[in-house]
Amino acid sequence: MVVSIEVIGVIVAIGAATIALLGGIASLLAWALRRVDGRFRLIDERFDHVDARFERTDARFERIDARFDRVDARFDRVDERFDRLESDIVQVKVSIARLEGPLPHLVTRTGR
Repeated sequence: MVVSIEVIGVIVAIGAATIALLGGIASLLAWALRRVDGRFRLIDERFDHVDARFERTDARFERIDARFDRVDARFDRVDERFDRLESDIVQVKVSIARLEGPLPHLVTRTGR
């Protein structure tokens, strides 16, 4: 089988065009990848800033939680004092009732 020089030239031209086309596509994909990587780098930096803000906010919430714990402990102490005061008031009422004596059983009317 004899192949003419024109057929060989066409095959070489198609090969060169294919290599050029694939090279262009590869360079285009590389450019898009670099661009996307750059964008992701910017987004990662933004997320780092947001993470830092969240950490500061979490620290503030931890301090607030500690304050709430102290306030709860103080309320517990005040509740204990109110309970003691209530029992003291009951004892005072009982003592006053003993001093006043019992109510008279028969009430008599005078006058009229």
